Amino acid sequence: SENPSVTLFREYLRIDTVHPKPDYDAAVRFLERVGTDLGLACQKVEVCQGRVVLILTWQGTNPRLRSILLNSHTDVVPVFEEHWTYPPFEAVKDSQGNIYARGAQDMKCVSIQYLEAIRRLKTEGKSFARTIHLTFVPDEEVGGHKGMEMFVKRPEFKALNVGFAMDEGLASPSDTFSVFYGERSPWWIKVKCMGSPGHGSRFISNTAAEKMHKVIDSFLAFRESEKQRLKSDSSLTLGDVTSLNMTMLEGGVSFNVVPSEMAASFDIRIPPTVDLKAFEEQVATWCRGAGDGVTYEFHQKCMDQHITSTEESDPWWKAFSGVCRDMKLQLKLEIFPAATDSRYIRAVRHPAIGFSPMNRTPVLLHDHNEFLNEQVFLRGIEIYARLLTALASVPPLPAEG
Repeated sequence: SENPSVTLFREYLRIDTVHPKPDYDAAVRFLERVGTDLGLACQKVEVCQGRVVLILTWQGTNPRLRSILLNSHTDVVPVFEEHWTYPPFEAVKDSQGNIYARGAQDMKCVSIQYLEAIRRLKTEGKSFARTIHLTFVPDEEVGGHKGMEMFVKRPEFKALNVGFAMDEGLASPSDTFSVFYGERSPWWIKVKCMGSPGHGSRFISNTAAEKMHKVIDSFLAFRESEKQRLKSDSSLTLGDVTSLNMTMLEGGVSFNVVPSEMAASFDIRIPPTVDLKAFEEQVATWCRGAGDGVTYEFHQKCMDQHITSTEESDPWWKAFSGVCRDMKLQLKLEIFPAATDSRYIRAVRHPAIGFSPMNRTPVLLHDHNEFLNEQVFLRGIEIYARLLTALASVPPLPAEG
């Protein structure tokens, strides 16, 4: 008696695509099988060894028009099974219809919702002027560097002729649906402090630890100020402020030796409203203030701050928001607090919206006991079917002749 769309969702969840050794081949075979069943054209692009992007295409009646891109990633993050009520790759459904599995929210649900929305539209005999492409990409959960970041630079991506893209969002515990029109820029910075070494019994001057103390004080004081700014202004969301966390601390060789070098690593996420050059100068000022021999280096430095228009004058947003109004979906527009593959799509100048239709659902991506209720999942298929109908029917734009 289970809805076939739910059965397909649970089948996908059981494919073990968890890092560090995701079974991408099994995922691609499964998705290719579903695509073939739907009569979609299939293309596989190996962006680097062992990393394949699968493209499924529903050709529009006017292929010259820019296409709609539906993106999702096939990989999922690791689990700590001892903290799960049910095995995380069995897709157990409880008596309330909650489906427990890694990837239930992030983001195998969206992949199947895309496909099942297309199944519904095809069954109804629909066709649209604009082509719809579905891309299933690897390695998003480890930065997308061997996935979407490489794919957007390839001719196969350019040939998709993208006009508007949709990618993942987040669940919302309230009645509203979160819609993400931009992302914070992730900066990973490692600060190194060089100082005078010596015996642990002496008061040595100019030590690496003293300098590191000043560095940490400066960075964490800024962290506290941003934390308080978020707390004191109810109009702000996490994506509107700069988050900063010290994530690694290194140094020392022995209890009785004052080390000559220490290092601290920071994960910083910066909203599009911040001047990135000015912020880097602030980082440099903090390091200079800690003394000589203090340097910093970037392990990740995203400088792209493109956002997608949410003005009603924008034809893509007008189509998206119009469907939501018609369906009486309450939207909350936000900057995504972390990072998704949307940033690579926006970086090559294509508008992209992050949207996972999961309201009244606790945010459990990367958490223990990740689940999605089957009724929320099925409602998402209906929402995507309506969105695709509107987006793929956007009239020709001036640039399209």
